[in-house]
Amino acid sequence: MRRMEDFRRLLGLAAAFAVLAGSLAAFPVLSTALGSFLGKAAAASAMLQLPEGGISYLRGRFADQLVQDEPVSLPEVSAPPVSSVPAEEPPAEQSRTESRPEMAAAIPQTPESPSIETIAPQNRGTITEKMFSADQSSLYIPLAAGYIKNSTNLSNQQVGAILAQPLELKLESGSQPQVLIMHTHATESFEPFDRDFCDTSYTWRSTDNTQNVVYLGDIITQQLEQAGIGVIHDSTQHDYPSYNGSYERSAATIRKWLDQYPSIKVVIDVHRDAVESPAGNLIKPVAMINGEKTAQVMIICGCDDGTMNMPQWDRNLRWAAALQTTAETLYPGLTRPVFFCYRKYNMDLTGGSLLIEFGSHGNTLEETARAAQYMGRAMAETLLSTAGE
Repeated sequence: MRRMEDFRRLLGLAAAFAVLAGSLAAFPVLSTALGSFLGKAAAASAMLQLPEGGISYLRGRFADQLVQDEPVSLPEVSAPPVSSVPAEEPPAEQSRTESRPEMAAAIPQTPESPSIETIAPQNRGTITEKMFSADQSSLYIPLAAGYIKNSTNLSNQQVGAILAQPLELKLESGSQPQVLIMHTHATESFEPFDRDFCDTSYTWRSTDNTQNVVYLGDIITQQLEQAGIGVIHDSTQHDYPSYNGSYERSAATIRKWLDQYPSIKVVIDVHRDAVESPAGNLIKPVAMINGEKTAQVMIICGCDDGTMNMPQWDRNLRWAAALQTTAETLYPGLTRPVFFCYRKYNMDLTGGSLLIEFGSHGNTLEETARAAQYMGRAMAETLLSTAGE
């Protein structure tokens, strides 16, 4: 009888792990929390139950989160609290003049850091600077300047053939907006000080649009407008007060603007990355440009694996490659390799959709603002080169 009860307990545990493992298979982002014993146990349970080929599928999905760059980039999977008083509810309609260029005109100055003694010992973390570039592996496809990291099943030759086709992204004359800047995770903010340590209790999120990625969108908008390119900058905080469903809400915003202005050809979703070492230390991607410390930028371009309904992903890829090449030509070291991967991120909505990560939570607003200024100029030059073709 006791053996039977033990056997039933084991069956119950196996069933529980099976349910949790199924959740992990459906949401592979959760599997990146490798420090959690529960995550490991669930993954192991899933592998035990899957038919032949299932184990390799799971390993592939897990590895996709782990082998991007060393140190690893950990996606955020929950809604952490923000570090500021909630902002007023943004208006339902964002006008084309609400990009606040007067704020974007200046690169903010980073204040001097207090000493590490002001941080509780249990909250003291480490920040390490790193300049990301390509290595010698076959994942990296060289461009005229910069690289694409091919994290898909397509061969480099297949990707090269796609890149050899003409860029189907041409500006038209007229005053109608042709670029939309928006933010799925608008409250993503930055390290308040330039230092080699941090307070791990800080959330790196803010509803103050002068402190989060919306400020970077202001700077990019200003650069494009100065080049004569019509822009809409939508500052809606799609991740506040609820983080879950951010991409669904931002998709609705994109569709609204595309319906109102069919002239829009380019959609840029501005984010900041969260890069940590396997030990949990913050990593800040930096490059010295014009003698100043500047956050590195990573363009993310999605590829359709046959299940995501992204008919124009190849056009997005050519746009990503063109922008990467211009940015690296003008400002060597500004970019990390383009991350070409099986992700959607609302890139199915146009043939000019990209997600761009500015620095990480280890970078300061000053460093990322400088990167946004350079990236805005590179974007303008790339787009203007297509005008009249």
